[in-house]
Amino acid sequence: MRASGFEDVPALTLQSTDGEIPHGRELSFAWLSGTVMTGLTSVMLMGAALYVSFQGQDTFSTAYEALQLLTQPQQQDDADTNAKVDRVRPVTQTKSELEVVEASIREIEDGRAIIRKQPFVRVKATLATASTALSEDIPVYDPVAMLETVSGPATPGDDVANPEIYGAEVEGEVQIKSAALPLTLVPRRAITDRQAAEFARATVENLFGEGGTANASIGPDIPADGSAGVALTAYADPSSNLRELGTVDADGFAGIAENITVMPKTKEADEAGPGRSERVVSLKDGSLKDTLIKNGFDEMTFGMVMSALKNVLTDPNLPKGTRLRILMGPSRMSDTLIPHRLSIYLPDAAGAINHKVTVALTDRGTYVLGQAPAMIAFPDEDTEEINVNNLPTVYRSIWETARKHDIPDAITSRIVAMFAYDVDLTKRISPGDSIELLETEKDAEGRQELLYVALKLGGTTRELFRFRTGDGSVEFFDPDGQTGKRFLNRRPVQGGGRLSSRFGYRIHPIFHTRKLHTGVDLAAPRGTPIYAAGDGMVEKAGWASGYGQFTLIKHTNGYETAYGHQSKIAVKAGTRVRQGQLIGYVGSTGNSTGPHLHFEVRINGRFVDPLSVKLPRDRSLGAQYDASFKQTMAQIRDLMGRDATPVTVASLN
Repeated sequence: MRASGFEDVPALTLQSTDGEIPHGRELSFAWLSGTVMTGLTSVMLMGAALYVSFQGQDTFSTAYEALQLLTQPQQQDDADTNAKVDRVRPVTQTKSELEVVEASIREIEDGRAIIRKQPFVRVKATLATASTALSEDIPVYDPVAMLETVSGPATPGDDVANPEIYGAEVEGEVQIKSAALPLTLVPRRAITDRQAAEFARATVENLFGEGGTANASIGPDIPADGSAGVALTAYADPSSNLRELGTVDADGFAGIAENITVMPKTKEADEAGPGRSERVVSLKDGSLKDTLIKNGFDEMTFGMVMSALKNVLTDPNLPKGTRLRILMGPSRMSDTLIPHRLSIYLPDAAGAINHKVTVALTDRGTYVLGQAPAMIAFPDEDTEEINVNNLPTVYRSIWETARKHDIPDAITSRIVAMFAYDVDLTKRISPGDSIELLETEKDAEGRQELLYVALKLGGTTRELFRFRTGDGSVEFFDPDGQTGKRFLNRRPVQGGGRLSSRFGYRIHPIFHTRKLHTGVDLAAPRGTPIYAAGDGMVEKAGWASGYGQFTLIKHTNGYETAYGHQSKIAVKAGTRVRQGQLIGYVGSTGNSTGPHLHFEVRINGRFVDPLSVKLPRDRSLGAQYDASFKQTMAQIRDLMGRDATPVTVASLN
């Protein structure tokens, strides 16, 4: 054995001579522990790097070179080089006005009619194109929660619902006194008895002569020969209205497209995270804090900015006309945008705009002095760089815009609830979308009443006017006298669900054939509650072939709604349900590839798109209110078009 190379040596041990290097057959426990710890640390670091890489995040902190601090030379432009783009990022003008307009209104006090001036608050603004800290704590979008009524009984002394606005301006208060007309003053007849009889005869003949249905109206000018001028309007067959509903049959679509969705070029672009963009804001009232708070800063970040500016900017009240350039970027802690850089430009005596100071966010989350960004030509109006990855949903954009203009949350909740039946609030807004509001001035307790709201989305404007009917109820009606509430909810699942498949022809995910998808798929976790889209009678509740656990509800006027792939049904056939009532839970039964609600709307047995079909209104104004409602609309539109100067509260940015 010795000849083969073996030898007698001491056994392997952890003990060695103190202060000496271990011999060939000795093992250092300290060396072994260090090697193991080094390996574990390396594995953890590599795992963290891979995890961050898979999440699409390439850095743990804000890059210093993107901030251009004073300690480093400026080497590149401020353009967002991390984002892959194929065209110049668009820049749009932002409109943000909060104004007060005055009007003379008629009120009744102690039985006396008095005309006095009353101020109204008017808001005209473009919808916010990015989400900031202003809307971080808004209520979670839940269309079922919006089913609560937006109307209610008028409170005592509530005279703002139908303000009687006078066109003439008055100073102070003017009391109106009514007196009976003298008996000697007899008004002239508008038409003669013969003309009235001829009008009645022509009306009856046109109504019942040939079995048709018609309306007859006499014009203001009566011919000299005494014949009545009659204008007839025939009503079409009610069944022809189906062409306006976007109905389909076995051969394909028929009707008018009610909804157009702009999709990104690739799925990756749609799912990309927020990118950087820049706002150029004018300081209207001189208050730096108010403007920054409404443009992405909060109390904490504003304090850090002022701490960094204390040796450069001693007075936070800047002169009117000061320009702010705010570079917004993604936050590591939330899905909102946060300010990465703030540059302040002051006007001089000649009107030129000069750079004063710049602060930038470091990787440690603090703001420090930084170098001035590349100079730009400042536009006359405020602008914002539009990044398609930053565009929020309609729901969040309304909240962001409302809080930017100090609109109470209660009023904002009412606004989104009124439009929830007409608008898909989960869709992203488009640049240029806007909102207009008219409110009463705050009372002694700080309360305001909403009188008018107009929402412009994609070139379509929807208006709602507050109006009080004779029974004392106050609701909002569109220009046609219809309430903003529809009698069917378009997304009857808790939280609204995620739209995973639209209505129309598609390649079936299981059978791989081209088939008509007769509804919309709203993806949600298994067990998510499903609610009745409207009042009706449950016709079917049970297993139905490819639908799995299936519920069919019959509503009025030939409308039906269907709910498929449920995990559990909570109602029985033959029972009546109310809108918003629990009827089942999301599942994946039947021909399904994952938990979701397959929701259908049928009109006279024909499938229509639940998200775009025109739905009947819940309530219409009676004919007796036509004149007063038209007067209310005219008065409100007059207020919205009036010049607010010189009574202007503020213009926010």
